[in-house]
Amino acid sequence: QVRLVESGGGLVQPGGSLRLSCAASGSIFSINNMGWYRQAPGKQRELVAAVTRGGNTNYADSVKGRFTVSRDNTKNTVYLQMTSLKPEDTAVYYCNADGRHMSGSYFWDWGQGTQVTVSS
Repeated sequence: QVRLVESGGGLVQPGGSLRLSCAASGSIFSINNMGWYRQAPGKQRELVAAVTRGGNTNYADSVKGRFTVSRDNTKNTVYLQMTSLKPEDTAVYYCNADGRHMSGSYFWDWGQGTQVTVSS
């Protein structure tokens, strides 16, 4: 019913930048919140950044000032602009969204993730 597809991950040097994208598709009536989570080996999945439909944002303390989350509601797409990347940012980054199907039922789903590796 709902598909979330992340893209933009890759290998970058410390201090470099990446821009992640996540596009939602399917029988979607509306999307409320969209966010980015990450999970590093041996770590729990954690919230990186989230944005509401109205544009309010929230960031993990570890990425404030370096990452920017934004969305294009006409495209059902959320972005994560990452700058000043550090090795500790290395993780699989997952997209999440919640909202309503065209049938009226709720959804809350994840993408399959995109790998970000920060290494010299």
